[in-house]
Amino acid sequence: MSDFDSNKKSEKVLALLHDDCRRSLEQMATMLDMPMTEVAEIIDNMEADGIILGYGAHINWDKAYGSDAVAAYIELRVTPQRNRGFDRIAERIYQFPEVKAVNLMSGSYDFGITVQGKDIREISLFVSEHLAPMESVVGTATHFVLKRYKYDGIVCCKPSKDEREVMSL
Repeated sequence: MSDFDSNKKSEKVLALLHDDCRRSLEQMATMLDMPMTEVAEIIDNMEADGIILGYGAHINWDKAYGSDAVAAYIELRVTPQRNRGFDRIAERIYQFPEVKAVNLMSGSYDFGITVQGKDIREISLFVSEHLAPMESVVGTATHFVLKRYKYDGIVCCKPSKDEREVMSL
């Protein structure tokens, strides 16, 4: 089998897992028209290669926690550490349990950080007590999420239908 065919099969397996990781190997094999052992081998290889990092559910946190849960995107401008670059700073940041994602960014800020907290005050304290005082941090900008419409490729809040009557003359 060529690398191209192998990559195509891997992409199809990944797509099925991303869509619903609760599918059984038997279901996936049937859907892909492949032997179950081949599907299992592809998954094992992708886990070993660090392509598949874990499995989980897509959760609408707004419904799970109601209006109490707060998410924020924090832009962070830093001065890279000599001989350590951005990696060491990122490692310090992603150790905090409030931090859900850390990304090195292009543009006027160096990092984009996603943070989850129980309320705005908790996130504000996290920024002022943990992020801003770090020796490499030059500036921060915090953006609170007001409403999620789509998260991780899944629509989580469909806009309500406009019930107003259309009038024409």
